[in-house]
Amino acid sequence: MDEEMNQGMRGGREFGDKPVKVGDELEVTIEAIAQKGDGLAKVQGFVVFVPGVSQGEQVKIRITDVRGRHAIAEKVG
Repeated sequence: MDEEMNQGMRGGREFGDKPVKVGDELEVTIEAIAQKGDGLAKVQGFVVFVPGVSQGEQVKIRITDVRGRHAIAEKVG
């Protein structure tokens, strides 16, 4: 891979190449609880933090913020 193609790559995913965007509503399963207490789900390998949920819970979420390596969502309903 030449240097130009290699720039911006992290863990096989290019910066800007995110599977979610603000406003998306998705059904996810909370896989774990993060250190700060938020639920952790993954969408196509991309981490989404969801406050106020329990591990193993299946929830509908709405993406509220998308950052470099993760997104933040809220539980819907």
